[in-house]
Amino acid sequence: MELTEAALLAVRKDKKAIGMDEFEEAITRVIAGPEKKSRAISEHDRKLTAYHEAGHAVVMKCLKHSDPVHEISIIPRGMAGGYTMHLPTEDRAYTSKEKLQDEMVGLLGGRVAEKLILGDMKLEETLHKREIGQDEAVSSIARAMVMEYGMSDKIGTISYGSDNNEVFLGRDLGRGRNFSEEIGAEIDKEVKMFIEVAYDRAEELLKTNINKLHAVANELLDKEKIDGKEFEMIFDAN
Repeated sequence: MELTEAALLAVRKDKKAIGMDEFEEAITRVIAGPEKKSRAISEHDRKLTAYHEAGHAVVMKCLKHSDPVHEISIIPRGMAGGYTMHLPTEDRAYTSKEKLQDEMVGLLGGRVAEKLILGDMKLEETLHKREIGQDEAVSSIARAMVMEYGMSDKIGTISYGSDNNEVFLGRDLGRGRNFSEEIGAEIDKEVKMFIEVAYDRAEELLKTNINKLHAVANELLDKEKIDGKEFEMIFDAN
């Protein structure tokens, strides 16, 4: 899919060969959709998006188990107002509790940055489709850590699975959850705890690196898009 998209981009530019620029744009299009530069955006929304994406990037840079930032943009793509792309430096055949915890912290960096800089905003402003997707991702990670991977000290190493997993594995569609209401309540408490700890870590990292957050956001407001090298330079200089 990416190769076809890259070829189309090269043709539109009257190029005889596909270059790295076309490949990178093709990958981004497949992941986030095409750029929508014609979409009218208010200055308030541009600032919100800039701090949101800068929040993701700064937090991820501070995390030991997070992948390097590859590109940050506040140009709308698909349903998203912007994006922060981070790419792994190596193939991984496994994950760890620390890696999953850092992933949640990175995902929450945008929401935390919005709250720190712009204050509590109206529900319709913060719970847009991008944010809802990230909240769902954080919840899914936390629930998997507790129910499937046995990473909760309180719940233990028993895997309680999920209805989705049971269907995927071809098990009885009518089979309900395999634990009591008391265990379910404990699971919910542990999931909430994992999320709250991740939120607090993101908030602490951004408060400690507030100058870096401002610098990255301002650069995004000026240029709209910066690559990984530019981000690293801004981060190190502030």
